Amino acid sequence: MRETTPAAMPPCFEKWCKRFDPDFKTQAQKKGFRHYLGGLLGESQRKNITQMANDSVGVVYNRLHHFITESPWEEKRINERRLKVVDSCHQTRVGRGFALLLDDTGHRKSGNFTAGVGRQYIGEIGKLDNGIVAVTTHLYDGKKNLPLDVEIYQPASSLPSGKKDPSFKKKPEIALELIDRSLKRGYRPGIVLMDAGYGNNTNFLKGLESRRLKYLGAVAKNRKIWLNQSGENWQKIRLDEYAKSLPEEDFTSV
Repeated sequence: MRETTPAAMPPCFEKWCKRFDPDFKTQAQKKGFRHYLGGLLGESQRKNITQMANDSVGVVYNRLHHFITESPWEEKRINERRLKVVDSCHQTRVGRGFALLLDDTGHRKSGNFTAGVGRQYIGEIGKLDNGIVAVTTHLYDGKKNLPLDVEIYQPASSLPSGKKDPSFKKKPEIALELIDRSLKRGYRPGIVLMDAGYGNNTNFLKGLESRRLKYLGAVAKNRKIWLNQSGENWQKIRLDEYAKSLPEEDFTSV
């Protein structure tokens, strides 16, 4: 049974969609955008094109499919417009001193026709499986959480030339590109927060330091550091071994 019709959407839905009309060239694109967004906001757990078309009155599968896969609109321009709309409103504008949260999220997915699908670590199930992974950035100012960017990670196994493929990028490389997008917008975080997947990557940390960004991240307990306690001789030691050697009062609860 079809659940919704575009005409039944509340007035605020149309008001929101009109803000994005300048980024679409034709009426068909504007209509497709409304149908696609309405489908994403629908109650159905499955968000594929078939389900969206089946759940909505007046939405034709072929037209929605064409809008998503073939129509020449740019998702990055739509995202930039979204951030400008959010920043123009007092209730949604992010305050100063915010943190930038860096992470990746994965979902199981069968088949191999979708870009980025391959056997890799999937966070939602905590193990290797066939699926898709995206690197994401968010802003958090203590009250509001604002999604910034998302970029699909393409594992080497999904590319024609593997790791030698020109389009192959590691997750930390993608993460730095997303951070640069934020800096270009004028979003300069007070601190970057990340898990060990990024905290253990030396080149990524150097990238943050070259951009003069403070960061806090998890690191593996077997990571080795150079320690100079005497002021003369440097000693290489595992992080967990060094932590055990410190007195309890040297630690601050966070």
